[in-house]
Amino acid sequence: MRSLHDFTAETLAGEQQDLGAYAGRAVLVVNTASRCGLTPQLAGLEELYAELADDGLVVLGFPCNQFGGQEPGDAEEIGDFCHRNYGVSFPMFAKVEVNGSGAHPLYRWLKQQKKGLLGRRITWNFTKFLVGPDGRVLQRYAPTTRPATIRADLARMLPLVP
Repeated sequence: MRSLHDFTAETLAGEQQDLGAYAGRAVLVVNTASRCGLTPQLAGLEELYAELADDGLVVLGFPCNQFGGQEPGDAEEIGDFCHRNYGVSFPMFAKVEVNGSGAHPLYRWLKQQKKGLLGRRITWNFTKFLVGPDGRVLQRYAPTTRPATIRADLARMLPLVP
C-alpha cells in the first residue's frame, strides 16, 4: 500500500468505506476511546472538522479498546456516546486494534510511515496522523497534542487542497 487511498475500513454502521473517497482532502486519522482522560479531545476534533471541512479537512475516528479497556462499547454505544456528548459528526469507524498482530492494515501502514517517540508503536488513545491530499502521511502527533495545536499545520496545508 502506498497511500491512505489504498485502504478500506468498516464504518460504525458496518459498511465498508473506501478511503480513496478522501483523495484530494487533508485527513486527520485518530484512534479514539470513550472512557479515556483524553476523550474531551473529541470536542476539539469536531471543532476542527466543523470549521475546516469546507476547506478540505476530514477527520476519521477509529475507536480502539487496546489501552486500559477504555472503549468497551459496541458500535451503537460508541456512536451514541460521541454524538451525544461531543456532537461528533465526522466519520467514525468500527473498533480496531492499532498494535500487535491484529492491528488494522491502515494502522500498520500509518506506523511505518511516521514513527512516534517510542518508535512505531501507538502509545495511547488519541494518537493522530495528518495525511495530505495525495494520501501520504505528513505528520504524527502525540496523544496529548490538543486538536487546536494542529490548526497551524492545517492552515498551511489547506490552501493546497484542490
